[in-house]
Amino acid sequence: MPRLDTARRLGVRRRAVLLGGVLMLAASSVCAQSKADPNRGAAKAIACAACHGTPERPPLAGMPTLAGQQEQFLVLQMFLMREGLRDVPQMAGTLKDFSDRDLDDVAAYYASQKPPRGEGGGNPKLRASGAARAKGMACGSCHLGDYSGQRQVPRIAGQREDYLASTMKAYRDNKRVGTDTSMNGLLYQVSDGDIEALAHYLAHH
Repeated sequence: MPRLDTARRLGVRRRAVLLGGVLMLAASSVCAQSKADPNRGAAKAIACAACHGTPERPPLAGMPTLAGQQEQFLVLQMFLMREGLRDVPQMAGTLKDFSDRDLDDVAAYYASQKPPRGEGGGNPKLRASGAARAKGMACGSCHLGDYSGQRQVPRIAGQREDYLASTMKAYRDNKRVGTDTSMNGLLYQVSDGDIEALAHYLAHH
């Protein structure tokens, strides 16, 4: 078992180093662009609405809400998907013709939208369990106390519950890696039950 854990950690670290380099390239590319144009982004994002929804219509099941998301986070994720460094089958080929400027504009469009509000209510016991787990795991240290995110750290407050749960399980199971290994390490061996409580709490926050 120790050997497997070591191999697992090394694999995650290698991918994180690669993504860290990509992050630097993406950041320099974004800085080189002129000021992003949300109106132009709205036109480019028409196809995105089919899955990610609109202010009037929620996203499809399992798809994340993008409204009010951190602009730098969106640019980075689209960059990774366009370059084939993040595998999202539903996005295959969608961004292949998008320029860096297009990514900037689409990100600015979604970032300018009003973020989703937590649904409120929910299961009080599950919410309390999720709140305690989030505090114990110090989720607010990166995602901020209100979970609105910052720069390349995403907004998770009010995000779809099913998407949050599946994403956290992917990090835990080493099926997804961010620009560092923090999420993989944080969620390693966290139970499905605790992840579901976290997702419920954040979705209703």
